[in-house]
Amino acid sequence: MKVCLQWVVWAMVLTLVACSQSQNSRYSMKHDTGPDEHIDVSHIPDAVPKYEPRTRAGNKNPYTVLGKTYYLLEDETRYKERGIASWYGKKFHGHDTSNGEVYDMYGMTAAHKTLPIPSYVRVTHLDNNRSVVVRVNDRGPFHEGRIIDLSYAAAQKLGIASAGTGPVEVEIIVPGDVPPPPLRPEHRAATEASGVYLQVGAFGSSNNAAALRDDITDLLDARVFISEFMAAKPLYRVRIGPLKGMTEVNQVRERLNEVGYRTSHIVND
Repeated sequence: MKVCLQWVVWAMVLTLVACSQSQNSRYSMKHDTGPDEHIDVSHIPDAVPKYEPRTRAGNKNPYTVLGKTYYLLEDETRYKERGIASWYGKKFHGHDTSNGEVYDMYGMTAAHKTLPIPSYVRVTHLDNNRSVVVRVNDRGPFHEGRIIDLSYAAAQKLGIASAGTGPVEVEIIVPGDVPPPPLRPEHRAATEASGVYLQVGAFGSSNNAAALRDDITDLLDARVFISEFMAAKPLYRVRIGPLKGMTEVNQVRERLNEVGYRTSHIVND
């Protein structure tokens, strides 16, 4: 009788563990994949850019994933970037995206780390010059060195689905050339007035400032932004912060030095 009771107890424990693991696992698949059989996606039209008001859905700013904090671009109108694209498919199909929409691997959508949601971008495969327009409605990719995560359909149309990744250029499309108002960081007003910042560059050209900001954004956990000083000759200052005292300042400086940015100075705003 005692043995039987022990087996009953063990069975209950195993059942509870299995249920707990099932509830804690968002996805039923361990590894991502495409459809079970080849699907012709040539008939699927590109996303059509249109003006959409932005809400907080999907635009938490800043947000943290895998220990790294990301800040959304405050001005995406000149965004253009080259890097590696990846894609996601069946594992995530039917699950919610970052803004609460349902991911459809046959839709022309994408995930991006810092563009506001929704945004529209043109993605061009640099090896074959194929191009698609997708709507950003999700966050990612969070693998080092990747700049955009495409839907399966978009990756298939570009010709990177079988390889898994490919070199691309991503360029913003602003519907009607009038972007929605920017979404400022939620804690900016509380911290920026009395924070400690590192300034790493100052330019008369906003394009040069944006290039430096983009170069170092993915290198740091801290926020990188452009502070504009509007005078007879505008000045665009690339700054990092707010930083929590000299310990964090020194950590950021050390990281900048490792990658060749050795000129920075502290500013207090």
